[in-house]
Amino acid sequence: MEKLQTRHFGEVTYDLDRVITFEDGIPGFPDSKRYMLMSETEDEDTFFWLQSVDEGDVAFTLMDVYKVLPDYDPQVDRFEVDELGPLAETPLLIYNIVVIPDYVRQMRVNLRAPVVINLNTGLGKQMICTNDDYSIRFMIFEELERAKKKLATDKNAGSNS
Repeated sequence: MEKLQTRHFGEVTYDLDRVITFEDGIPGFPDSKRYMLMSETEDEDTFFWLQSVDEGDVAFTLMDVYKVLPDYDPQVDRFEVDELGPLAETPLLIYNIVVIPDYVRQMRVNLRAPVVINLNTGLGKQMICTNDDYSIRFMIFEELERAKKKLATDKNAGSNS
């Protein structure tokens, strides 16, 4: 296990075998090529952090947008996907970078450039969608609120049956 001092999380430990390599870096951060995927709790399945292990000050908030936008369908260049190595039983992980400003209702997510990760090869890449259906600054807060209400309604309906 390795240790890293981070700006947002203090000292964290990570397993070198679980490091994800972005060979081209992430746009704007070319020197950070190795990252670890972190979640607040094991139950958390909507928000994650992509913490650089090369630079402790670099971390991105990621979101599994499928939890609130199940019809999200980014089309990316097949050649870029092939750069992540052979696909196996484990599907690719697709996340989107989130910006959470002080006024949380202004939270936005980049749907145009998903972060794609192949856990089998340990390779990741931020890719640009070839379809023009998605915004770089999609306001996501209201969608999160709707999804939360729907989940609560579904749970109540399930407990009443």
